[in-house]
Amino acid sequence: MNRVIWIILDSVGAGDLPDCESFGDSGCHTIGHVWEKNGGLKIPNMLKMGIGNIDGMINLPKEKNPTAAYGKCAEISMGKDTTTGHWEMTGIYSKTPFPTYPDGFPERIINEFIVNCQKEGIKYKSSDGKNLSFDGVLGNCTASGTEIIKKLGEEHERTGKPIVYTSADSVFQIAANEELYPPETLYKMCRIAREILNGKDGVGRVIARPYVINGTERVRTANRRDFSLIPPRNLLNELNDKKITVAAVGKIEDIFAGSGITMAVHTKDNMDGIDKTLEYMDKVKSGLIFTNLVEFDSKWGHRNDYEGYGKGLEAVDERLTEIMDKMMDDDILVINADHGCDPTTKGTDHTREYIPLLVYGRKIKPVDLGIKSTFADIGQTIGEYLGPVINNLYAGKSFLGEIF
Repeated sequence: MNRVIWIILDSVGAGDLPDCESFGDSGCHTIGHVWEKNGGLKIPNMLKMGIGNIDGMINLPKEKNPTAAYGKCAEISMGKDTTTGHWEMTGIYSKTPFPTYPDGFPERIINEFIVNCQKEGIKYKSSDGKNLSFDGVLGNCTASGTEIIKKLGEEHERTGKPIVYTSADSVFQIAANEELYPPETLYKMCRIAREILNGKDGVGRVIARPYVINGTERVRTANRRDFSLIPPRNLLNELNDKKITVAAVGKIEDIFAGSGITMAVHTKDNMDGIDKTLEYMDKVKSGLIFTNLVEFDSKWGHRNDYEGYGKGLEAVDERLTEIMDKMMDDDILVINADHGCDPTTKGTDHTREYIPLLVYGRKIKPVDLGIKSTFADIGQTIGEYLGPVINNLYAGKSFLGEIF
């Protein structure tokens, strides 16, 4: 009964893909540029594994005797977002990108959202203690989440109108003060939006973005939730059907809309994600522990904070020792990203990049895996190791034979 600990360093890309120009991302290299801008990073565990040895890696030093198999994967799906990346890892090839709304959502969508929320009895608590229905939304534009609550927070709190916004990604985001809309109410609003946003309007994710007022600042809380489309059948469903445990940490449950998940726990930040992974390692002795560490993307990448990004990498690297020390002889630790988000670029959106790949275990051969043609190779390898549950209907090819 084998076990895999699969950790996603959300947005830690490894250099621009050949088609990056069509995505407006030429020259991006998330981890290489973060290293350069910070004058180096203290990430001894990942360096020892061989992250600097990956083909095309810039700035990072090479390790003479790597302890892990290392390489990078290209993305074949048409996108550079969280959902597309995670889905491809598990064998889903998304030929058509999820729809985006750079000019805001059409009036028909907004009107249907308002009407359906009113029908479902969605209320907000006004400053004079009354429970009222909202009759409009604020924003409906492309915006930074932290900036839009600064700009529209006061009006939102005065009128009760939720703040709706999007980004370059396929997302419908709703920001609201938790005093007006408690998290469960906001989640209900997101589920209403999710029902509307299907078919040709099927955005990858509807995201709840609650915030509170802390002193003079409006601060987003850890009560974020993502409401994804239900994915096509994939690796997680195969594992689940064969009674192989899939323990999800962080937003993994949300990304897959709960499909194929045996148990799940949400997290506040990267360190909480490591804590919860270690807790599952004590409880789940076989199967898959699937973790997403989101702060690289949400807290630093989208805010062009390369210093915070670097410190985040150092903090996670330091705690990898705890995970490696807890591993059993037959365990495999897989570390990779889902897309890029180079914080040194002019923009604040995701970047179309290769993802780094590290595979560590006491029985793993420290080989150069080269460049894999799709993220799905990772899922196929994990499936073969755990099952085998490999399925030719899915994208990707296992490289298990290369590492054993």
